[in-house]
Amino acid sequence: MKALIVYDSFFGNTEQVARTMGQALEPKMDVDVLPITEVKPEQLTDLQLLIVGSPTRAFSPSPDTKQFLKNVPKQALSGVKVTAFDTRISVEDTGSAILSFFVKIFGYAAKPIADRLQKKGGELAKPPEGFYVADTEGPMKEGELERAAQWAAELANGA
Repeated sequence: MKALIVYDSFFGNTEQVARTMGQALEPKMDVDVLPITEVKPEQLTDLQLLIVGSPTRAFSPSPDTKQFLKNVPKQALSGVKVTAFDTRISVEDTGSAILSFFVKIFGYAAKPIADRLQKKGGELAKPPEGFYVADTEGPMKEGELERAAQWAAELANGA
């Protein structure tokens, strides 16, 4: 089985999560982990699983992630299992009522990514997930990389 994990990363946290997932998938799949700006259209063919990850920026995916999703041809992901993840700061850690209010309205990056992948024909393999950073620039919160590996392993078992 062939899997592709594509990610955008500003401070290295989302990349770290993507690479951790790739390692978790490798025992069961042939996996490539690539920065989103390096993905070529032909790399989206013959896939069984596509995972797209982005940091949450202004309550949505990064600009490069949005552009990538826009450039995926309609129905290009037919028959491909898809899912998405993001990196984010915990609202509880900020203690900000304003941030909590905006998150309830606008959410995080993973869900809109997953929705767009499905609009391109992909079949949702697992609900989108968020992984927590300790601060804007990281590092990842304790236990989050292990949680990402487990999440990916569950994907491999279900794919």
